[in-house]
Amino acid sequence: VELGLRLKKHETMSTKTVEVARVPTKYPRLPADTPPFTLAQIKQAIPPHCFERSLATSLRYTAQDLVAVAVLYYLSSFLDQLPFVASLALWPVYWFFQGAVMTGLWVIAHECGHRAFCDDENVGDVVGLLLHSALLVPYHSWRISHRKHHQRTNHLLEDEVFIPETRSQHGHVTAWEDIPGPLSVATRVFYCFRMLIFGWPAYLMTHATGRNYGSRTNHFEPASPLFSVKERAQIIISDVVLVGWMAVLAYAGTTIGWAWLIKSYGIPYLIVNLWLVLITHLQHTDVRIPHYRDQEWNWLKGALCTMDRDYGMLNHFHHHIADTHVAHHLFSYMPHYHAEEATEAIKPLLGEYYLQDNVSPGLKGVAEALWNSMTYCRIVEDNEQVCWFKDR
Repeated sequence: VELGLRLKKHETMSTKTVEVARVPTKYPRLPADTPPFTLAQIKQAIPPHCFERSLATSLRYTAQDLVAVAVLYYLSSFLDQLPFVASLALWPVYWFFQGAVMTGLWVIAHECGHRAFCDDENVGDVVGLLLHSALLVPYHSWRISHRKHHQRTNHLLEDEVFIPETRSQHGHVTAWEDIPGPLSVATRVFYCFRMLIFGWPAYLMTHATGRNYGSRTNHFEPASPLFSVKERAQIIISDVVLVGWMAVLAYAGTTIGWAWLIKSYGIPYLIVNLWLVLITHLQHTDVRIPHYRDQEWNWLKGALCTMDRDYGMLNHFHHHIADTHVAHHLFSYMPHYHAEEATEAIKPLLGEYYLQDNVSPGLKGVAEALWNSMTYCRIVEDNEQVCWFKDR
């Protein structure tokens, strides 16, 4: 009863009706005050079986994705035998679907890192190490930094990814709408391209957009400040397996052909990176989502600083990592195959603390969200405890 009264009280608060200045959206900001519920109460709203991890079920999803990758690759072997125009038209179709399926495998490896694959961490680590290495990801290194992201989500100084620039860091900011001619649009298109193509390797190699540790930071050096001394052996294992897979790719390119390798593996790999960066960026970079400094941040407020977003048919290929991301941040050890049910269970309790970007369905909405983030999510102020994105 008390929780119900507190929720009713929050429904009347001004945070529910605050509209985002200058941004063409009818949706309100995420409330920045302390939620009127606890993590335990959210968990109680979810059916207990949603937290059960099944090795058989997880392996089934893994096998389905691997079979799909193999079938798509087999079909691609016939493309160059087709007439030139047909071949030219069908290679992008292969790249799109192969990239989508490989992103699903990436998500399964991500689940291994969260200990959601099965009850046995060692089994999960073996599967995650193999899958992520095949996608040129240092498994343990990323698992550790990603765990820290979940521990400090949207903390302005201590998150591990997509920390916004402050006004003093960025310098003078001119709103895009105040820049005349095609330069405004062209610059934003370039920034989108740069982030989607180079963002992931830049993050792995330099910790770009992540926490500033004051010294060289990357996902490959065991002595990187991302890792503790006891974690260094795992970083070495990740590096060794990754180098081994790169040697296999180099051998394949040398013996079979580099053009074949680029078309069958290289371009789908870039598409995986594109989806990874795009999904992660949009989950935490939005005018409705705040960042916090120390006095305002706590774990639950940070975990709620994300939103669910519809990716159309890609929700299925990506194992619902984007359209159930709120539940994932609250309970990262929950398997993906229970996340949809859990999401529906927690929506009534979360109320205005649940964000869902559904202005336009599917990929049209994703494109709109990316454009809005590039347009309006420029900087935050230097001295605010609750930091909202500004465009000027």
